[in-house]
Amino acid sequence: MIATEEWSVTIFIDEREDRTHAEARLHRQYQPEVRANGLARRNPHDSNIPRIGAELAASRALSQLAHQLLDASIADVEQSTGEPAYFHT
Repeated sequence: MIATEEWSVTIFIDEREDRTHAEARLHRQYQPEVRANGLARRNPHDSNIPRIGAELAASRALSQLAHQLLDASIADVEQSTGEPAYFHT
């Protein structure tokens, strides 16, 4: 039997002056929402190109989200087996 799930991630971007904040929210059926944050700061000497700050902040938020999911996977394996889990990333 093949089971399929659909997960979605929404990323909210907030830009203020030389800072861009991103919040990534993972939505899964029957599971609590998982949130992660990323921040990008523009050097005052750099050109103001908002897309770059948004991309950097979003990538950092997604990276943090990925680490949270990996940590949750390790905890789930350890809980179900009673043994330490070793994952290679």
